[in-house]
Amino acid sequence: MTTEVADRMATEAIALLRSLDETQAPLAAWPLADDAERRRWFYTPTDHGGLTLAYMHPGQQQLTHRLVSRGLSRPGYTTVATIIGLDNILDELEGWVTSWGRERGRDPGLYYIRIFGDPASGTWAWRFGGHHVSINFAIADGVVVGSTPNFLGADPASSPVLGPDPLRPLAGAEDLGRELVRSLSDEQLQQTLLAPVAPMDLVSANRSAYGQRDGDLPLSLSEIWRGRFDGDIEERLRHTQAQAERGAGLLPEHLEAVRLTMEPKGLSARFLRRSQRELLRTLLEVYARRLPDGLVESELAKFGPDEALDDLSFAWAGSLEPGVGHYYRVQGSRLLAEYDNTQRGANHIHTVWRDPRRDFGGDLLGAHHAGAHAKG
Repeated sequence: MTTEVADRMATEAIALLRSLDETQAPLAAWPLADDAERRRWFYTPTDHGGLTLAYMHPGQQQLTHRLVSRGLSRPGYTTVATIIGLDNILDELEGWVTSWGRERGRDPGLYYIRIFGDPASGTWAWRFGGHHVSINFAIADGVVVGSTPNFLGADPASSPVLGPDPLRPLAGAEDLGRELVRSLSDEQLQQTLLAPVAPMDLVSANRSAYGQRDGDLPLSLSEIWRGRFDGDIEERLRHTQAQAERGAGLLPEHLEAVRLTMEPKGLSARFLRRSQRELLRTLLEVYARRLPDGLVESELAKFGPDEALDDLSFAWAGSLEPGVGHYYRVQGSRLLAEYDNTQRGANHIHTVWRDPRRDFGGDLLGAHHAGAHAKG
């Protein structure tokens, strides 16, 4: 099935590349050998690298969406399409004044596609990203070998719509996480709760690699963009972060407590009751089922068997109550599911699904050359 998914991706990518003119192609098509660029990813409204939807005609936009949909399940694609539309809602909430140094700061046209290498060759990669979306795929010898990092965010996380329920694209990640932590006994919670105040962002951030032996702390807001700002924008980012941290009561010891290390922190799944173990599986499925049939099976296998689930630990920081900043992560040797909801009055969610062994497909060209050599 992974070959079928790869074939469908290649078909859509080839069609998109063939549609591009001489000004568009250099932005969308990139050398596979540029591994540093392939491993760069962002979730802020920055230049993600590639050809934007705004610089395409409608037919090319549709071809891009067709490719994106091939890398996602139907619920996953629906969520991505909704997140893109949220930039209009955010623009209105901010009074239409945010700029980030460009004509429109909140712009649903600024989502970028970049294709690395030749899809017809069978060994290539692609990414699609913009504000609160980053999906990354690697294909080697016609097989999908990497589908992470996979980042989805929502700002606002909850928006009023006509009807009894609000629009909440990432409700499952929030509600199931809270249900799990609230199910814990006092003894279990004592092991799970790392700090009473949550960090302002994902601890792994947008690093190409994470969880090194000395541990990672959250990056500052100004560090998770392509390049650094100067002048007023840089000062605004620093002020916004400092103000948010003061308002939350975030202290250095709280950050130290959530430091991301190779040895997982929190409560081992071995010490969960059966009902709690099933709840943890259900939570992780919300992340894994972003992917389509043919890819999701290998992700589910990372926590499906009991021995695989025992490899995981669940950690929490911040409040257990809705509307107050909180953070959690599920970490093991083969996966990291990380979530935070602290900004904008705890109405701004970040989530990511990662694989410490296979992010970006690992050494994609090395694996391809080794396979070709073995066949030879």
